[in-house]
Amino acid sequence: MDSELVPPGLTYLADNIISRQNILGVTKEQGARWAQKLDLPRQAETTFFAGCGYQFSAQLEILMSLARGIDKSVIGAELPMRFARFQKKLGLNLPGIYSNVLSLSMLPGKEEVKPLEAAIKVLRNLGIQPGYLAEEEPCCGAPLNHAGLQTKFADNARQAYEKLKSFRVKQVIGIVPYCTHAVQKLFPLYVDGYDLEVRHFLEVVAEKIPSNKLRYPRKVKVTYHDPCQLVRYLSLVEEPRLILKSIENIELVEPDWTRGEWATCCGGGGGFETVFPELSQVLAVNRASELLETGAEIIVTHCPGCIMQLKDGLRELKIDSVEVLDLSQVVATAMET
Repeated sequence: MDSELVPPGLTYLADNIISRQNILGVTKEQGARWAQKLDLPRQAETTFFAGCGYQFSAQLEILMSLARGIDKSVIGAELPMRFARFQKKLGLNLPGIYSNVLSLSMLPGKEEVKPLEAAIKVLRNLGIQPGYLAEEEPCCGAPLNHAGLQTKFADNARQAYEKLKSFRVKQVIGIVPYCTHAVQKLFPLYVDGYDLEVRHFLEVVAEKIPSNKLRYPRKVKVTYHDPCQLVRYLSLVEEPRLILKSIENIELVEPDWTRGEWATCCGGGGGFETVFPELSQVLAVNRASELLETGAEIIVTHCPGCIMQLKDGLRELKIDSVEVLDLSQVVATAMET
């Protein structure tokens, strides 16, 4: 884990996954607070895999804000990342310290966890009653794979699979593209006898949505940003568009060609933002600018990293008249009317 070949930002995330089973190294209980009032069963054949991205989005935004501020300074971002790892070795856990300050953001009803709450509402309205492992949910370990730490990723995949099977899980509905790809496509490469059925939330909703009459509460122009993992690794291109087009009062407007598999990256994902925080922000601004050219009032996407990046891009552009929403929120709202 101390290899100089792995950038400090990725090593920092990898250390946290191995030691605390989440990318920030905070307590799993904090991440699970969003569901405490939803009465989700711990043990069920179909489980909802919430993943790190949505559950720790508030902490991730603070971390990236700090990293970008430091990256623009004379010392750069690498030194602070190494310093953070050194502090962990001394027994200090900075993410744990600042997450205590932010812990209220993980409570039900707070902005950061609304996509998760919305997803559960949508699934239930479609007749699906998923379980949720809460603090027992294993980390998918995807950053380990993308950092080239294959042995560590393989060990984590086997442990995660065993954890899921210990709760008699047969089907997994993932919502984070990163996590879903890891559990669906990568785990079987390292786990003998892998037998979990893994589907992304989008697939499930797209199958059932045509039989439901949905109506957004106001007429609005919406554009859609394709997360890289969804479109390039999970091949989910038409599904979000099918869903949005099926909702009355929504007009889908998109860039002429930077969409689908040709969509421009927002600059997040794969740990890129922790290795190159300032460049990541430049890409976020560029993508936000492209989407604003459509005249959309709402930018819809379906990835916690993309949501964070696009919001940051709009802030840099000083645009406060355009919302960034997760697709699960849009569908849940349309189900209310």
